[in-house]
Amino acid sequence: MKLRVVAIGRIREPFFREAADHYIERIRHYAPADVVEIDPRKGKGAGAAARAAIPPRAIVVALDSTGEALASRAFADRVASWQRSGRPAVAFLVGGPDGLPGDLARTADFRLSLGPLTLPHRLARVVLLEQIYRAMTILRGDPYDR
Repeated sequence: MKLRVVAIGRIREPFFREAADHYIERIRHYAPADVVEIDPRKGKGAGAAARAAIPPRAIVVALDSTGEALASRAFADRVASWQRSGRPAVAFLVGGPDGLPGDLARTADFRLSLGPLTLPHRLARVVLLEQIYRAMTILRGDPYDR
C-alpha cells in the first residue's frame, strides 16, 4: 500500500525539513511513500491541487483538530485495517496555516487529530510522519516503539 502525505505549504526551516525527510526515508523501508507539497498561494485552487494529488481510490485521512485522537498503538491498528482494506493507497492531508482548504476535511474517510495542542503546520507534518513510522514499526514488531 502506498502512503502519500499531501501538505499545504512548504517546509522552509532546515530543522523541520531534515526531520520530515528523515521520517519519510524511514517509512520507505516499510512501504512506498512520498510527500506532495501544494502552494498555498493558489487560494481556492489549493484545494483542487490537493484533491488532484490524492491517488485514485485512496483512503483519505485529514489532519483536523476536531478529528479522532488515537494513541500510537490504536493508530497502528487503524493503519493495519487500511492495509487490509484492499485499497491501493492512503493519503494524509495536512493543512497550512489556515487549515485545509474547502471541504477536504469534511469529505475525508477519516479525520485524525494530533491532540488538543495547536501545532504549526510544519511541526504537525513532522509529528504525523513520525507516527506513521512508529505505526509501521509496531505492525512489524520492530524495536523502535518503546
